[in-house]
Amino acid sequence: MNLNRINRRQFLHRSTALASAALLPPSLLHAAEVAAKRTATDQVALGRTGLKISRLGFGAGSNSGNVQRNLGQETFNKLIRYAHERGITYIDCAQSYKTFEWVGDAIKGLPREKVFLQSKIGGKPEDVLATIDKHRKVYNTDYIDSVLIHCMVKNGWTDEWKRIMDGFDEAKSRKWIRAKGVSCHSLPALQTAAASNWTEVHLVRINPQGHVVDTPEQKWNATSDATRVGPVMTEIKKMHANGHGVIGMKIIGNGDFTNAEDREKSIRFAMSQPEIHAVVIGFKSTAEIDEAIERINRALAAA
Repeated sequence: MNLNRINRRQFLHRSTALASAALLPPSLLHAAEVAAKRTATDQVALGRTGLKISRLGFGAGSNSGNVQRNLGQETFNKLIRYAHERGITYIDCAQSYKTFEWVGDAIKGLPREKVFLQSKIGGKPEDVLATIDKHRKVYNTDYIDSVLIHCMVKNGWTDEWKRIMDGFDEAKSRKWIRAKGVSCHSLPALQTAAASNWTEVHLVRINPQGHVVDTPEQKWNATSDATRVGPVMTEIKKMHANGHGVIGMKIIGNGDFTNAEDREKSIRFAMSQPEIHAVVIGFKSTAEIDEAIERINRALAAA
């Protein structure tokens, strides 16, 4: 008897909701449909940083940026503009990339508030603030949205890099950067990052095939496989629970996923993980940009 009452109550609730929807004008119904639809170019919250980022980012560092560098600056600029016109506002670069000096020209004239710049600093610069200031000058901007310590591989790296981290904190207090974080290339480094209260943004290697993802070996290029994905996802979930921003990289397996099925599988995996806020892919053609947008949109619709 109770079960019948519950079912009847649910039936009445759903009937009322459907009747109410039927009374809405077509414009509001369409607006509701659009609001519910997720896409590759949505502006999504990056953890609790207070910043928003396009779900799909443009990576300017394929093979340390050599892939994009070989296109020539004019083609590179056009590619950045093409991506931006389609809603990709997040651009990912680093001081060590061959494209580092090109980004400023590529974004020239674009509304600054509609560009999310993420950059990375490797090594241990003597003058951290001067190095961050160089990034601002090269990118021709007053601030950089997110700056990361680049390519950590050691367990407990936060102790060794405290001076650099303090420099980032000072840059943030000066409003030279809006968020700070790290990219990791080993599981021990990733575990250290996930546990750190200093880290606000993580750039994490992830794909379901486990190709070039983080391993227990403290080296950036250790051999990996699908068995490594679980431990990486464990750390990603910790990051998310701590309010950190999480961006997935190596979604196309460092460019090695030449088989369309591998690309589809990886993108569907990333889009099914609510703990991953955004992903970045290194592009060398407009066709690759269009494909990534299409695959992400399809994966989000199916999720």
